[in-house]
Amino acid sequence: MEFEHILYSVADRVATITLNRPDAMNAITVTMLKEAREAVKASGKSDDVDAIVITGSGRAFSAGLDLKELNSRKSEEDSEVSGDVGDLVNGPARKLIKSIKKSSKPVIAQVNGFCFTGALELVLACDLIWMAEEAKLGDTHAKFGLRPTWGMTGRLPAALGIRKAKELAFTADTFTGKQAAEWGLANRAVPLAALDASVAELTAKIVANSAGSISAYKYLYNKGGVQTEADALELESKSEFDIEDTAERLASFVKK
Repeated sequence: MEFEHILYSVADRVATITLNRPDAMNAITVTMLKEAREAVKASGKSDDVDAIVITGSGRAFSAGLDLKELNSRKSEEDSEVSGDVGDLVNGPARKLIKSIKKSSKPVIAQVNGFCFTGALELVLACDLIWMAEEAKLGDTHAKFGLRPTWGMTGRLPAALGIRKAKELAFTADTFTGKQAAEWGLANRAVPLAALDASVAELTAKIVANSAGSISAYKYLYNKGGVQTEADALELESKSEFDIEDTAERLASFVKK
């Protein structure tokens, strides 16, 4: 597949989607959002893919929404009303996030550098988050008189707690990948030079396991995790999944 604002590749059963506007620090455009969604959906349908990695080219994961493009779209719709960036951007962004959440494949955010605001919202939608210790992140909506519209106020408190999320939102402070891991926002932070190898090690472990089992886990965690414990347990007990390799894997274990 060929794209304008992303790169897409598949190797060792892992699809890599790279946000690719390095001269603009991979600032998010409508085109990028649409292309990334197409790549996530294609990866989800591919028999050659068991995990999806989203990262950025150059020094940034993404600096956030391309404010120049947003400004140019003012005449096309009533954007930035009450701090809302508008449906022309919100629509593609929410569809991408929905595709990430609904994909049966685990989606890993590999945060290699700068990651601000809308980009942080995309990262929070991923299943796992691996960061460079040196990465710089922040929720800077308030700096620009904007409000979050892609899920920040639901997902950031879930990761950090409501007071820490409010602190980051109210101050627009920058923090590092190392801090993100210490706070529980990221699964792991490693030196930038080791990030590719660390993510490769992670994905190798994932693809060695049952894709059907992982798909079931993702569904149950996403559906059950936002409910009470009782609701989650009921969902778990009543859900059925078509996991095709159970017998083969059990037989292989018994032979050992």
